[in-house]
Amino acid sequence: MDSKRPDRRRFLKGGAALAGGLTLGAVEPVVGQLPGPEGFIKGTDELIAYGERSRFVDSVRIAHPPGSRPSPDEFGLVFHVAAPLQDSVGVITPSSLHFVGTTRGSFMPDIDPRKHRLMIHGMVDRPLTFTMEELKRLPSVTRTHFIECAGNSSRSDRRTAQETHGMTSCAEWTGVPLSVLLEEAGVKDGAPWIVCEGTEEVKGSSSIPMAKAMEDCLVAYGMNGEDLRPQQGFPLRLMVPGFEGIFHTKYLRRIKVVDRYYMTYNDYGHLTQDPDTAALGYQIGPKSLITFPSGGQELPGRGFYEISGLAWSGGGAISRVEVSTDGGRSWSDAEIKGSANRMAHTRFGFSWNWDGQETELQSRCTDELGQVQPSRAQVAEFFEVPLGPSFRVPGRDNSIQPWRVASDGSVHNAIS
Repeated sequence: MDSKRPDRRRFLKGGAALAGGLTLGAVEPVVGQLPGPEGFIKGTDELIAYGERSRFVDSVRIAHPPGSRPSPDEFGLVFHVAAPLQDSVGVITPSSLHFVGTTRGSFMPDIDPRKHRLMIHGMVDRPLTFTMEELKRLPSVTRTHFIECAGNSSRSDRRTAQETHGMTSCAEWTGVPLSVLLEEAGVKDGAPWIVCEGTEEVKGSSSIPMAKAMEDCLVAYGMNGEDLRPQQGFPLRLMVPGFEGIFHTKYLRRIKVVDRYYMTYNDYGHLTQDPDTAALGYQIGPKSLITFPSGGQELPGRGFYEISGLAWSGGGAISRVEVSTDGGRSWSDAEIKGSANRMAHTRFGFSWNWDGQETELQSRCTDELGQVQPSRAQVAEFFEVPLGPSFRVPGRDNSIQPWRVASDGSVHNAIS
């Protein structure tokens, strides 16, 4: 019995060191959390009306990319804002930490849901206009899906998981299948595309294949068990599972059924101009990211750790995740935590005993279509460009993100 006690003490001491190594420091109480009797939080009207997180939790979003125009800027305009993936657990991103993408930067529309309307028109038998009340009376579905901006990319000057991959998040979305609304309107023959438009200063709109619209698109009014937040398109947004974030039109107000591919404001200069390849170009490739240990974090010492991360793909569910702890020389299967849902973040874990020596961690995933996440070298070879310090992945970057664990336990971006 006595021989086991030192091991238990060492384990507890190591756990305390681990916690200390990842803590950013003490924080001030948030609004609504007032000191009560020693060791307790006094209840307030604010905490009853809408709860707050602990004052010891300080994970926040940041303007993206690092060093770019701030959000908000001096005029109150919001640009891209990245989620703190390095602090994430599970697969659901809290609504308050979900990344934000905007159409060229804009003010958020302040929409009264009682006055908001969704119009479906164009090549349909019956043009329709729905109020929010009418939409919420229809049969609803709830699904978990990720959204990702094309700005998510691995570069040597981005230090943390938030800076490299913070422009993706995953949430539970509730709404009406778009196919229900299109079938009610009656789509005419020879209408292979729809154009979707939101209520913004810059009228963001996107062309989406009819086949995708009828397959799994969702007209969503709910997020993580409550109404959409203004930054996420309140009161209505379009969900296009697996497609690049710019297609998930926020503040959705009209859908036009059309006979051709339209190069809209969102599309021009941003996406392909070839309608024959456009739909394939919209889909996010298989992608994974180790969130712990990742850039900016520290390991307090050698010993056991569970490497943890996220994997996702626009090609469907994640079927396999592999982890390398030696810079990609060898690979082992990671454990997929829970169910791998289609077009959703999937949590993975891998048991690792660190020997205290400098090493490099990587992850790669495979989706249900058999697509395998490529390395940066494979991407460079495919595009026939030299792999060097100035190399940036063309298009949507789903290359492997390496993290270097130094002998002192500090973790750094390993892209040179």
